[in-house]
Amino acid sequence: MNAKELLITFAKYNEEADKAVVAILDKLSNEDREKNRKSYYGSLSSLARHALGGAYFFLTMFKEATAKNAAAQKALAPLAKVEIIEAKKITGDQWKKVTEGIKITDKAYVNFVSALTDKDLEAPIKLDWYGGKPASVPLYFMLQQLTAHGTHHRGQISQILDSLKIDNDYSGVSVKFLSK
Repeated sequence: MNAKELLITFAKYNEEADKAVVAILDKLSNEDREKNRKSYYGSLSSLARHALGGAYFFLTMFKEATAKNAAAQKALAPLAKVEIIEAKKITGDQWKKVTEGIKITDKAYVNFVSALTDKDLEAPIKLDWYGGKPASVPLYFMLQQLTAHGTHHRGQISQILDSLKIDNDYSGVSVKFLSK
């Protein structure tokens, strides 16, 4: 397995895990999703919205580095349909927009990684997170960070669901996507 194949596996895993988490959260009432659970982001909804916002942010920051790859740019185009809702609390209808945004972003992630070349994976991604040292990191590193970010926040959601005694074995994600 090469680096691109591994990153595609990460992206597909992320998509499957998000589907599982959203399916669990969809079964809760809006009130239960919006209740402050004392996490850093407060509610289950806020955690899911932060994870969505993070994925959206990461993917949009990759546009410049892959500007010459038409297929990669096409894969990111659906992100224009994603609405990032930053309200403290949201309605059930807004939750539906969040879940649609998660689906769009996850599909863009899979399609984007699938469209990358080996040269693209080495492309520098400019950032100012480390006080300019380094001023950039390779795209492959940031793609791994995108996966880690989603896993981290799904873990927070899982911990809250555990405390509520809600079955949430999202880590038991189907592996059917491996054969695709």
